[in-house]
Amino acid sequence: MATQADKNIKKLSIKLLGLVFIMFAFAMWVMPPLYDALCEALGINGKTGRQYTAVESQVDTDRIVKVQFVAQNNEMMPWEFAPNTSQVEVHPGESSQVTYYAKNTQDRYMVSQAIPSIVPSRAAEYFHKTECFCFNQQPLAAGKDADLALQFIIDRDLPKDIHVITLSYTIFDVTEMAAKQDSVAASSK
Repeated sequence: MATQADKNIKKLSIKLLGLVFIMFAFAMWVMPPLYDALCEALGINGKTGRQYTAVESQVDTDRIVKVQFVAQNNEMMPWEFAPNTSQVEVHPGESSQVTYYAKNTQDRYMVSQAIPSIVPSRAAEYFHKTECFCFNQQPLAAGKDADLALQFIIDRDLPKDIHVITLSYTIFDVTEMAAKQDSVAASSK
């Protein structure tokens, strides 16, 4: 027969397990949209927007903005990853292109995903990417390398007090996630 203490332990265990499930659900499905909404409302985090469709615009030849490029690997990402150019000077309204170098240093096929961030964060809404390797996952076979293209335009409406923009990319290993997506896509056909 179960004692009262055993019943209390079982009840507490069920409550704690339920709490763990609720915390997991909150972290996975509630926090990301809440975080994005908060960042958007406060204008923080320096997230860049989605792909931008360039419209013909005059170039502001009276201004020069220095754009610096930084790269870092997530701690679990073993690739070599770096900008091929550390900085460029551009005129607002002018289309510019740079590349980042990526090399899969492992002996297996891998897939990466790059996440951008801009400093100062208020410059993010004026930094428009027309083409970017960050829009898609980047697969590389074992030992292979690639130059990954980034094409951008600094909006002419960039505040006059911003003279330097730093664009940073963090690269992540998404090999397992990409494999799961591929298997789901294949099974739905």
